[in-house]
Amino acid sequence: MNIVVMGVSGCGKSSLGVALSEMLGIPFFEGDALHPPANVEKMRSGTPLTDDDRLPWLTRVAESLDAHPSAIVSCSALKRSYRDHIRARAGDVQFIHLAGSLDVLAQRMAARPGHYMPVSLLDSQLATLEPPGADEALTIDIALPPDAVLAAALDHVKGKSP
Repeated sequence: MNIVVMGVSGCGKSSLGVALSEMLGIPFFEGDALHPPANVEKMRSGTPLTDDDRLPWLTRVAESLDAHPSAIVSCSALKRSYRDHIRARAGDVQFIHLAGSLDVLAQRMAARPGHYMPVSLLDSQLATLEPPGADEALTIDIALPPDAVLAAALDHVKGKSP
């Protein structure tokens, strides 16, 4: 079982990924740590990434999944083409999309001291986001309490697992 917890910055991908990892007993990989250094520097300087910038990162996300029988990775996976790229290299992948309002996302981002992703890039991420349809991912509203988000994700994953 391979899972990508997706969404724009500040939505809680890492928190949910860690919680799912603990509940399911499978490894979690932090997608932020898979970015090439040049991407991190671009984002740190407030420059949005391009499709070309993201491609090596998306490949590393897929490789992290493919290297394990079951794994979870956090990844914004903003466009359907990005999600298709991951699926083409990692096989069957379940996507869980965490979605929320601009205000909530900005508040969460501002509360992350030392993170390289500035709040100023949130608008560009939201503009790039192609929300997945029900055929592609489970979407969970981050306005729900964290335990309800985790329960919805677990129900989805367990319902899809062999």
